[in-house]
Amino acid sequence: MAGALQQFKETPTGQRWTQQNRKLVRVDLGIGGQPVLARQGSMVLYQGKVDFSYKGAGFAGRIVGNATGQEMQLMRCTGQGQVFLAENSTMLHPIELQGDGICVSAENVLAFDESLQYEVRRIEGHGIPGGALFTMQFTGTGTIVVKTHGTPVVLPVTPTTFADCNAVVAWSAAAQVVVSSQVRMRRNSYPGDTGESVNLQFRGAPGNFIVVQPYEI
Repeated sequence: MAGALQQFKETPTGQRWTQQNRKLVRVDLGIGGQPVLARQGSMVLYQGKVDFSYKGAGFAGRIVGNATGQEMQLMRCTGQGQVFLAENSTMLHPIELQGDGICVSAENVLAFDESLQYEVRRIEGHGIPGGALFTMQFTGTGTIVVKTHGTPVVLPVTPTTFADCNAVVAWSAAAQVVVSSQVRMRRNSYPGDTGESVNLQFRGAPGNFIVVQPYEI
């Protein structure tokens, strides 16, 4: 292998999920034997005998007449090979759950073990278009790969933790989330937009966390 490329060679670890670099992950389907659900179009390479089937996941219906926005178009990966996953050069973060849970916007989910349970979680709030916000909640034992725009920061939840909902990537499922009426930001984004951003307040016992990216969807 050419010397200049040597530093980029594949990173074998013998583990099911391996981060090849900050923007590329590999899952070995032969380890653990469980299928993986990944965002359609995220496969960049695979080796071995791998089958791909397509399905929809999330909540396609409407609540109080408003779509949740938490829909994902997924492919189911099965077999005895390795699948390399990436999307638009976003940064990837494999997170292992061991009986606990995490809330992640569907927009920030790249892939996860099929062994994980997932459902839509509703966040009530006054002043929100449609009357609520929605996120995906994942629980159980397995790995979920979260994607971010830029390097995120992980902060402990305190009674005074407030965040712009457009910058929030994820938070521990045990944390309490309410819409904050104390802090509102205004920005001009497009003609006719109010420019107001909904802010969330996080509360919870020690050990709860929130993940924020330096980017607003």
